[in-house]
Amino acid sequence: MDSPCEEALLNKLLNEMDGLKEDADVFFVLTTNRPQQLEAALAARPGRIDQAIEFPLPDETGRQKLIKLYSAGMTLPKDLLEETVKKTKGVSAAFIKELMRRTAQNLLDGEGHKTAGIDHINAALEEMLFAGGRLNTLLLGGVDPQ
Repeated sequence: MDSPCEEALLNKLLNEMDGLKEDADVFFVLTTNRPQQLEAALAARPGRIDQAIEFPLPDETGRQKLIKLYSAGMTLPKDLLEETVKKTKGVSAAFIKELMRRTAQNLLDGEGHKTAGIDHINAALEEMLFAGGRLNTLLLGGVDPQ
């Protein structure tokens, strides 16, 4: 807890969760990118969290499927698809979605072609990873360079 306000908010949530009747039709979905920092009061008490599901970063096959999904409307040559899969190792699905969105923008800014090239992908990566700084990289689900 970084502040008394956060602690009060957590306590309010825990009290509400504990005060529900057994037959209440309430379903809580709690998410975090930092499970190692979960408050012990939340994680340690039986019944507060009934099931934990991890969504790992996409593997090579997953990244390929995501790139195909988010590049709909663009033509991505096979060699460019393979290169993009390699370049996106360790990133989130949200990062890939944003990468494909920016690649499409780069295509539109050009001569209006529908076929993406490595220069379009690289320009989008440059914008996302370097021009936007470390915070931009972290917010988009990239790997922290530190």
